[in-house]
Amino acid sequence: MSDLSWLTARPISHRGYHDLNIRRWENTLSAFDAAIAGNFAIECDVHLSADGVPVVFHDHKLKRLTGQDGNLCDLTAAELGELYVGGTQDRVPTLHQMLERVDGRVPLIIELKGNAGQDIGLVAEVGKLLSTYRGRAAIMSFDHWLVRRFTTDAPGVPAGLTALGTGPEQLEQHFSMLAHNLSFASFFAVELPNPFTTMLRRDLAMPVITWTVRDRRAYDLTAAHADQMTFEGFNPDAPEEVAALQ
Repeated sequence: MSDLSWLTARPISHRGYHDLNIRRWENTLSAFDAAIAGNFAIECDVHLSADGVPVVFHDHKLKRLTGQDGNLCDLTAAELGELYVGGTQDRVPTLHQMLERVDGRVPLIIELKGNAGQDIGLVAEVGKLLSTYRGRAAIMSFDHWLVRRFTTDAPGVPAGLTALGTGPEQLEQHFSMLAHNLSFASFFAVELPNPFTTMLRRDLAMPVITWTVRDRRAYDLTAAHADQMTFEGFNPDAPEEVAALQ
């Protein structure tokens, strides 16, 4: 396994270092700029537009983030780029625009959002962009059909499983994904420790990051049972903000 110490070296800002969508909204260039200023790694979400372009956006539907009705997958990247996020001056960025903005200054962890029947080519398009990106970047997904394509469609890119659930069937599904050349896992923080993450760290020396740390319980579980956190809503470098977590 290649050296992934960069993946866990710094706290990971969830959808960029936004301010809980007050003035600086999630998955925007402004949130990514703030993460860079704080020297935080960036986690972001990527969908495929109607014309096959990876765009940075979390939801399948447009309403919560743009106020517009409809599905993201029905619009082209150019059409999405005309939509303002949260009433701010930020528009929906393409992954290419985001990579150009970050330009290798902090690590990226890119979560690919599956949309059955609408995401053909998503892994390949992301892999193509990352093949020429000079910074450190990894990909991950909840969606097993996408994880199965990581090795062939994004060769050489560190790949992870985003996961939750600790029941027997869920754990079996998590373990089954190890057949697909995973490099790390991102697990729901409040479900630590569990047999899957413990085995990854103890037996495979594989890093485990957590999502999403917003409170003291998730913070403490991550510190005890994982290698780094994906955080939101506080500054992990500010002792007073960490101490104030409830």
